[in-house]
Amino acid sequence: METYFDSRLDLMSRRLAKRRENLQFRRAFGGVLRRGPSSMSTEALSEQFEREVARLQLKVKSRMTSLAQAWRSSRVVRTREKVSFLFGVMSILLSALLFGLAPKWVHVAYTVQAAYLLPMRIYSFKKRRWHYFLFDLCYYVNIMNFIFIWLLPSSQALFIACYCLSHGSVASAIVTWRLGMVFHDAEKVTSMFIHIYPPFVFSTIRHFYPNASERFPALRDLPHLKPYDALMYSTVMYLVWQVCYWKFVWVNRRTKIQSGERTTSLTFFLNNKRGWVGKLLVATPPERRAVYYMLGQFVYSIVTEIIPVFALYDSIYWSATYLLVCFSVSVWNGAGFYIEVFGRKFERELEALRKELAEANQRSSPQASPALTADDTDTSTPVSPILEPTTDSPSPPMLPTLGAPMPPVPILENTFNTKATMQPIEVRS
Repeated sequence: METYFDSRLDLMSRRLAKRRENLQFRRAFGGVLRRGPSSMSTEALSEQFEREVARLQLKVKSRMTSLAQAWRSSRVVRTREKVSFLFGVMSILLSALLFGLAPKWVHVAYTVQAAYLLPMRIYSFKKRRWHYFLFDLCYYVNIMNFIFIWLLPSSQALFIACYCLSHGSVASAIVTWRLGMVFHDAEKVTSMFIHIYPPFVFSTIRHFYPNASERFPALRDLPHLKPYDALMYSTVMYLVWQVCYWKFVWVNRRTKIQSGERTTSLTFFLNNKRGWVGKLLVATPPERRAVYYMLGQFVYSIVTEIIPVFALYDSIYWSATYLLVCFSVSVWNGAGFYIEVFGRKFERELEALRKELAEANQRSSPQASPALTADDTDTSTPVSPILEPTTDSPSPPMLPTLGAPMPPVPILENTFNTKATMQPIEVRS
């Protein structure tokens, strides 16, 4: 953002300086570069020069003032983005240190960060009227995780359900929703925390927590997961959420959703027609989309639980690999956001700036004064040496090329005619 404003201010300053030099050149040569054959007195040229300079100064001053105001108004936004970036990076560093030095504190760090991020998410989503997203499965699973950690650590059924859903639907949503490590955006940082921290915490409790059965008695008799019990407990926990979601959202709030006042995950996928989920939903009849969407979610949750049930719970290496894959996908998505989205955005802004300045010069240069020529408008000046590489080609000459015909100048012709009989001055050494 600062580079964007600095480049615009730098470009305007150099444009004004170049414009002033061109006008001074025309004034010094007494109208040599006039477009038409009409003559103008020196006083008229001087007044025209002063008006032109005053007009350009006023225009640049107003533009610089508006840019300065926009720059000051964005300071708060940049500060918030810096705080979010700091929080996201330090969260990863703190989690890695706790995982290596004190695994017993991982679930505490999970709770402390959630105590800050989740209320902020509720406030921001409520303000934007996105609070129906708070009833999605990922938030429900996080709440059940906290209930197990702090209230029911001896519940074996709750532990199995939380473990399967955290490694299943919640973790795989990083791929489905294309979540990325975009540290400057507090919303994206919160979304990543909600989806990456639950599998990280339960993998730590299962494989890396020293004497985990003392702190979490539910693990005492669970050396292995029974597929039937695991799928049954997680399915019951899922169906409890799905019934509540259907009753509260699709029945009690149907009017607001259909009118567009509230946004849900279903309406989000319908509007995102580029994804394969949105394409499938658009192809279904409107009256059955909600039912098909809930059935699809249920099948998706069962399929994604196969990996943690049969591979992750019994293998520390597969658990570590699974977390690394989820983390790598999120980093890849974040890199795509920074490079592609920010790059295209800055390119569009830069191109719009060039067109705006070119149009402004075309409007002002030919029409402001009859003494201006079309060749005086130069829009090839780069915005900044950092943004565009300099070329070795010489700049266009300001004076006419030697040998080119010069337009007649009435004032200079009269002067030369009256002094044609004067003798040349001899220079003696």
